[in-house]
Amino acid sequence: MQSFWWWPFGRVPEIDARELHARLAAVPSPQLVDVRTAIEWRSSRIDGAISVPVTEFQSRLEALALDRARPVVAICLTGHRSIPAVRMLREHGYDACQLRQGMRAWWQAGLPTART
Repeated sequence: MQSFWWWPFGRVPEIDARELHARLAAVPSPQLVDVRTAIEWRSSRIDGAISVPVTEFQSRLEALALDRARPVVAICLTGHRSIPAVRMLREHGYDACQLRQGMRAWWQAGLPTART
């Protein structure tokens, strides 16, 4: 992996908020990995999302034990921090994309959230 694996620029596959919401009702549903800080995740998240801050993503990826047979959606606030997570997931053989425009798009669409 390159030394700047976390570089938050470039293009990766995306899914918009409403499409993700619809796919969460399907079987199998996508796996959600929220790469925002723990504080951001606790305050408002998509139900079922796993919290793995982008600063810890590289070291924790294997321990997540994600199912390679199910797609993975990386989530951040605006669609920047999730870019390197998607790149890394794809390099490890996962079908991964990011939530287009992040949680801001989810909130703007008025979709449900969970809190701790």
